[in-house]
Amino acid sequence: MSSQALIRPAWTPVTIAVMVGGFFVWWPVGLAMLAYILWGERLEGFKRDVNSTTDKVMNSMKRTGFKQPFAAERTGNVAFDDWREAELSRLDEERRKLNEAATEFEAYARELRRAKDQEEFDRFMRDRRSRETARGNDGPIVDGHPA
Repeated sequence: MSSQALIRPAWTPVTIAVMVGGFFVWWPVGLAMLAYILWGERLEGFKRDVNSTTDKVMNSMKRTGFKQPFAAERTGNVAFDDWREAELSRLDEERRKLNEAATEFEAYARELRRAKDQEEFDRFMRDRRSRETARGNDGPIVDGHPA
């Protein structure tokens, strides 16, 4: 089992233990874990939005001719500079494709977790109903009706 599956933004025994342990060790760690549990699902969307915004800004800066502070200068060899520009743009396209694939996989994994949780809940409800029917609904009486 990967660590990503163990520590996910949900109220699981592991995340609760990490949160409580964080409060014991140093209170900001526990507070950060609590924030992760409550709002962790929103982090992926936030990260994706920030990445797309910074990509748009960088692309617009390239189009306007803005020089990046650490960008490689032209060497004077036109053939090499053209080749380097083509390779860098190819790598940017590959990175964009990888980011899209990662986003698709995260959505797929989130749906798998949701389906697994739903299946576990459905199994619990089936077991609960079968226990109640096996007992014959001899439970407590509330307002003159069996509960």
